[in-house]
Amino acid sequence: MSTPLDTLARPITLGKLDLSSRFVMAPMTRKRSPGGVPTAENAAYYRRRAEHGVGLIITEGALIGHPSASHEDDVPRLTPGPAEDGWRLVTSEVHAAGGRIAAQIWHLGSERMPAETAWTPDNININGFDQLLQAYAQSARVAAGAGFDAVEIHAAHGYLLDEFLWPHTNHRSDRFGGGPKERATFPAEVIRTVRDNIPEDMPLIVRFSQFKERDYAARIADTPTELGDILGKFAEAGADVLHASQRRFWEPAFAGDPANLAGWAKRLTGLPTITVGSVGLDQTRLADLAKHDADLVALGRVLITNPDWVTLATTGRDQEIRPYRKADEDIYH
Repeated sequence: MSTPLDTLARPITLGKLDLSSRFVMAPMTRKRSPGGVPTAENAAYYRRRAEHGVGLIITEGALIGHPSASHEDDVPRLTPGPAEDGWRLVTSEVHAAGGRIAAQIWHLGSERMPAETAWTPDNININGFDQLLQAYAQSARVAAGAGFDAVEIHAAHGYLLDEFLWPHTNHRSDRFGGGPKERATFPAEVIRTVRDNIPEDMPLIVRFSQFKERDYAARIADTPTELGDILGKFAEAGADVLHASQRRFWEPAFAGDPANLAGWAKRLTGLPTITVGSVGLDQTRLADLAKHDADLVALGRVLITNPDWVTLATTGRDQEIRPYRKADEDIYH
């Protein structure tokens, strides 16, 4: 009898991109890129996960080349020059291990940024919008030039693009604010810009969430209809895959229906989806994966402690999987 893990260990094709399995490495900020430049240590870190059956690796958030994106110096950037060269080493190592890798394009917005310098939906002017779109376009071109197989736009967790989607942080009265569909206008413009600056057959993933790092109860959509308004604009703008981030993948997205956020995203748009949220941390929950209509499953913290989690979980060696602990975030191997 086939199990959810058996199914996930099988190959899948996203557009024209062949993946060895349906397991995805979720993006996790590790802060190991001095001066924003990926290193050989980063390349070895990602390669190790590809060697153990992860079909698609999504990098930690890589910052666009605009000063408002972040003030942190050890988070990688996705800009021309040394950072692009560093990413080229990363992609070549992952490819040598038979893996595929996507660059996650990121702007922090006001999350973890000083209030006096943070760019937020409410304080960006027209020139600022143009600057941001140019920076996203540049990062998209760098990703393609550095050998990435796909790109992901980070529009989740309370960062800049998600701040546009959340009524708590978007009070604009122009075309970028209002109802759910209007609040999705600028994120959709970013999606369209990135789509226009990468190869036609390169998959474009968009990560979204209800919860924020600053508010786990936050919602960008109170009903499936509102969520459909937002995700419909993403699809129209050129999104190929939707990465629905939850804290716990098994929780229903809306009352009265067992579907999780990825299940609803697929139902509303017809696009392939990635589900994520404590996958593998609770082994008793793995069977629940079969209940949710997602095409791929992303693993996060469990891959910090266990680079070989996919190999162990799919070959009956569960007893060798080491439980994740908060202190494990200091591990980088």
